[in-house]
Amino acid sequence: MELRHLSGFVAVAEELHFGRAAERLHMAQSPLSQQIRLLERDLGVKLFDRTTRSVRLTAAGKALLEPARHLLAEASAVRRAVQAAHLGEVGRVTLGFAGACSYSALPVLTRAITSELPGIELVLEGQTYAGEALGRIADGTLDLGFVALPVRRGISARVVRMERLLLALPDSHRLAERDEVAVEELAREPFVTFPLSRGSAVREATVQACHEAGFAPRIAQEAPDSYNLLALVGAGVGVAVVVESARHIHLEHVVFRPLAGEGVSVLPIALGWRSGDRSAALAAVLRIAERVLPTPAEDGGQGSRKR
Repeated sequence: MELRHLSGFVAVAEELHFGRAAERLHMAQSPLSQQIRLLERDLGVKLFDRTTRSVRLTAAGKALLEPARHLLAEASAVRRAVQAAHLGEVGRVTLGFAGACSYSALPVLTRAITSELPGIELVLEGQTYAGEALGRIADGTLDLGFVALPVRRGISARVVRMERLLLALPDSHRLAERDEVAVEELAREPFVTFPLSRGSAVREATVQACHEAGFAPRIAQEAPDSYNLLALVGAGVGVAVVVESARHIHLEHVVFRPLAGEGVSVLPIALGWRSGDRSAALAAVLRIAERVLPTPAEDGGQGSRKR
């Protein structure tokens, strides 16, 4: 009993017409009739009652229809699994992310991978800040992560988003009515930011902007994530430099204002991975990422970098 014979049988059983079944299978009617005769001879039963006007399933044909459909579906699943393995579309990929900047890109990427690469087990590891992600990618405990530029030697990266930096402050703050705020005006303000030990790119951008403005930021409190950071801002603990994606977190008593001045306008966010990683599963994920998270035009076409 051959799969092609079962496929022909199912087509005739569903169409109850040899001509239409042959068209559906993109073959001539005579070879299809031959397939059915061979299948009947192999099983030792008659599967169809045929007249010049009609085709009907026999009791044996009716009994065979569902098992035949099941066998064909199983064979198709086996074929897809083998092809997926050959193309690297099976396996496990760990992805580290943290902060609002990754939240905007993460759903787009994960939905595409889940839909197009069902054989890939995508393991998401939250609270993995940019600096921490680089270290874990380098030591092999993470396959892929959202990182900031520049990256270290041995890491490849491609910019997937350019995040504008904003100032988050309480709605009762003296600067809340401004259209934009210069970094110099924050010299005496307490800051809320992400943990120093985790390698936050946003924290590094905050410190750099303040140093370029001639002062060191006074860190009043650290927060583990964007939600808690903005909650502390709303509570009046301090101000915070955040990426524009943080606007999607709606909390009372928090307003966002652009930062004035050069060098603090945008923060490039990239996907990073080990340059020498030969994982076919990772390569498949990167192909999806390149399509659904294209390098932004603001990057000037220099999104892919290696160190």
